[in-house]
Amino acid sequence: MTERILIVDDHPLTRDALSGLLEQNGFDVVAEAASGIEAVDAAAELQPDLVLLDLTMPHMDGLTALPKIRAAAPDAEVVVLTASEDETNLLGAIRAGAAGYLLKSEPPEQIVSFLRGVAKGEAALSGAVARRLLDQVREGDVRPTVPDAVAHALTARELEVLLLLDRHLGTDEIAQRLFISEHTVRSHVKSLLAKLGVSSRREALEKLNPR
Repeated sequence: MTERILIVDDHPLTRDALSGLLEQNGFDVVAEAASGIEAVDAAAELQPDLVLLDLTMPHMDGLTALPKIRAAAPDAEVVVLTASEDETNLLGAIRAGAAGYLLKSEPPEQIVSFLRGVAKGEAALSGAVARRLLDQVREGDVRPTVPDAVAHALTARELEVLLLLDRHLGTDEIAQRLFISEHTVRSHVKSLLAKLGVSSRREALEKLNPR
C-alpha cells in the first residue's frame, strides 16, 4: 500500500526536496502546505496517511497546528521534521500526539526509513533527541533496585514497559510515555510475560516486587 503524505514547511525549496525524495521512495505526496493553517485545511480535505510537519512557520506554527491536524484527520500519523532540538518543542509535540520527532540534519535515507516505520506503527525519533525523551520518561520511573532475574531476562524497552506497569499506567498511557503504538506496547507485554514465565501482568509485577 502506498502511503499518502502531506508535507508542511514554509520553505519552498525544502518542500520540493522532500517531495522529490519521498516520491522517489514510493510515497504518494498528495499536497504541500506552507503554514499550519494550510496544513489543517489540506489534512481535512485529503485525509492523508502521514503528515510531515515543520514547527517554525508563519500564521500558525507546527505545535499549534498539530492537534488541529489530528482532529481534522484522525487516522493520519503526524511526524515533526524540524531543526529544533529544544526539549520544550519535543515534549510539546509528543503530548500533542506526534508519532515522530525528526531533525532536518538526518540523512535523507534515514528520514525515509523512519517514515516507513511510522507507517507500520513504529515511532520515529532522531538519536540526538532520543536521550532527552528517555530521561523524561525515566524520571521517577527507575527503581533503586531491580531483581537480577528480571533485569537479565528483559530488554531495556521491556523493562521500561514493566516499570510503567508498576506505576499503574494503562496501555494507552505507556504508549504515550514511550512514544510507541499501543500495539507495540501489547507486543512488549506479551514478550516480557513469556520471558518471565508468567501469564498475567499481576504475576509479572510480583516478579518485579518480590516479597
